[in-house]
Amino acid sequence: MTVTWILVAHIAVLGYWLGSELVINSTYRYVSYSGEMPFGERQRLMEHVMHVDQHVRYALVLQAMLGTMLAAAYGLVPGGDTTMTVAGILGVAWLGFVEAVHRLRHTSVGKSLASIDRGSRYVLMVGLVALATGIVGAEWQIPVWLRLKLGLFAGVMASGVGIRFALIAHFRTWAEMARDGVTPERNRIIERTYVRATSVLVLLWVFIAAIVVVSIIKPV
Repeated sequence: MTVTWILVAHIAVLGYWLGSELVINSTYRYVSYSGEMPFGERQRLMEHVMHVDQHVRYALVLQAMLGTMLAAAYGLVPGGDTTMTVAGILGVAWLGFVEAVHRLRHTSVGKSLASIDRGSRYVLMVGLVALATGIVGAEWQIPVWLRLKLGLFAGVMASGVGIRFALIAHFRTWAEMARDGVTPERNRIIERTYVRATSVLVLLWVFIAAIVVVSIIKPV
């Protein structure tokens, strides 16, 4: 019964993730193409985007935690109940860390935590690729479809990093607008940044769709 509920939660989190992404993208588009709106109002909406972005971070952590617990429960990775327990504890701790990064983001401590958070994601991506390719756990009886799924999940995370890089121009220009005022050229930069970031987001959605397909078909 416990495994069934974990599976239900694992599926539900996927919908939660996609829904959050859609809300973020829709609101960000509205902010980006509302050049005539008073900047204070645009800033308020942009803060809302950053708050909603937390839900994507929660979803990523939950998927990693629940996915690991399911794999252990079904005997796809070693450790059984021990692995499930450790995954649960680490997942809850990771959620707390992500929340702390968000709440302290405007402080020097928060910036340091954010750097640690970004670094941990790179480490996790490398770990996922190592598992997917068999560099790690080659002796484990991990089916091909699960290794493929892990590789696709690394692609999802890499897309998230790509979105972060695509938004560098946005945050730089946004700071200039807050300091020196809004200009047509700065608005155009914000609009172009939205298009670039959305292009990477579409790739992220493709990876998620591929994960769903692999999970259903389970190719050998």
